[in-house]
Amino acid sequence: MSPADGSPVWVVVDRQYLLHEDASDFLASLRGQEDASVNTERTYAGRVALYLSYCEEHGIAWGAPTMRQLGAFLNWLAAEPLPGKGRRPSAEPRHRSKSTANAILTTVCQFLRFCSLMGRVSPDLVALLSQPKQLRFLPRGYDVGEEGQFATLNVKTIRFKVSVPGFEYLTDGEISRLLDCTTRARDRFLIVLLAVTGIRIGEALGLRREDMHLLANSMSLGCRVAGPHVHIRRRQNANGALAKARQPRWVPVDEEVARFYADYQWERDTVAEAADCDMVFVNLFKQPLGDPMKYPSTYELFTRLAKKAGFPARPHMLRHSAATRWVREGRPRHVIQDLMGHVSPQSMEPYLHASDQEKREAVRLVSKIRERRR
Repeated sequence: MSPADGSPVWVVVDRQYLLHEDASDFLASLRGQEDASVNTERTYAGRVALYLSYCEEHGIAWGAPTMRQLGAFLNWLAAEPLPGKGRRPSAEPRHRSKSTANAILTTVCQFLRFCSLMGRVSPDLVALLSQPKQLRFLPRGYDVGEEGQFATLNVKTIRFKVSVPGFEYLTDGEISRLLDCTTRARDRFLIVLLAVTGIRIGEALGLRREDMHLLANSMSLGCRVAGPHVHIRRRQNANGALAKARQPRWVPVDEEVARFYADYQWERDTVAEAADCDMVFVNLFKQPLGDPMKYPSTYELFTRLAKKAGFPARPHMLRHSAATRWVREGRPRHVIQDLMGHVSPQSMEPYLHASDQEKREAVRLVSKIRERRR
């Protein structure tokens, strides 16, 4: 914990608990980047520590690996079974996906590049980590520059070839089915809030009671925003929840959200331990009672609901659902971008889902055109 402001700070130590200065300096550099969060720092810390441990166990100089050794590390990441967490000895071993292995190696390459800038790793090694590639198919709105200088990107030399995963969302009917499977007011409110506002699960778990402005007029709360709404602010929270976007924003909500929130408050008031907690979402049904909910608990909740509903359901799918609904309703893209908390318009592309009916109508339209020509 930082002695300055109490925020979490991640470092890497060796088996003798001695500080690994190069890795810790790399993590410290992330804190100065505008788009990096404490969650990024935590993830990168584990990845760098995994690489350093691998190098130590295999007798590799971590600052001067050969390309063959980096390739062996990548293969090891996908082939090595993950350590079990309370699983039965007979349970099927779990492995990292190739996409996860690629992500870990990407972080390692960033670490090596940082160390090269600090004069601790040879620039010749860093030059081998990537190679230029000409973009053949440019995304819509991509600026290649006046001389086409941005049409060439550096790609990793060593990586697994993996297919791009599709983005999933829930239909209105599936959201209703998910609500039918819930038995607790808190869980129903969480689902409705995510589906209506499109906020990230980290932003929802980081909400505090002072952020819930559900009155028609919030002037008494010192807020000039008209109508019921929710404020999204980036803070350090005890449960580790963190808003990804650094800029605060507010998202309007409807009377349905306020009604579900009122039901949840009645349920929450029956747990005395929750009275003194300022966080919106707290533990009401398992220890420690009254503590802020953490992401693992939310993940378990959605896993149970998905099994009961009979289809995949994850918090981020509700974010895709909200954006898809707004796009189909014809809302301006800049408005949707602001609601989603995106800095770049390019971030909107993964949320533009086509429904089965829309795809069928598109094919039917082409068939009609061909019939007219005949």
